[in-house]
Amino acid sequence: MDNKQLLEDSLLKVWSERNDEQRLAVMQRIYAADIIFYETDQGEAIKGHQAIDALIKTLQSQWPPEFVFSLTRPAVFNHGVSHVAWTLGAAQATPVASGMDIAIIENGLIKELYLYLDAPAG
Repeated sequence: MDNKQLLEDSLLKVWSERNDEQRLAVMQRIYAADIIFYETDQGEAIKGHQAIDALIKTLQSQWPPEFVFSLTRPAVFNHGVSHVAWTLGAAQATPVASGMDIAIIENGLIKELYLYLDAPAG
């Protein structure tokens, strides 16, 4: 799989997927078993498929079912580091959140994932 595609799939096929089995199947294909996810600089690292899956379930339970992630431009890749910018919200509506994900890719899998949430406007 193309290294840029890994990060796009992370957002569109893992974080957007509401079917638990399908989400875990994609996670196992694109995330290293010992993946580490950093949600904030103050928070603890979230480690492994099960812990990330639990976080996704919690977040999705707080979002209306029509909320989806959208890429604002394609992912880019440079020497093991990938970046993608995104928005979250209902399709064709003003996004409720935006940010970017940075991934460290090793051996064709996402090893580390970093979230950078944009500050709310206003």
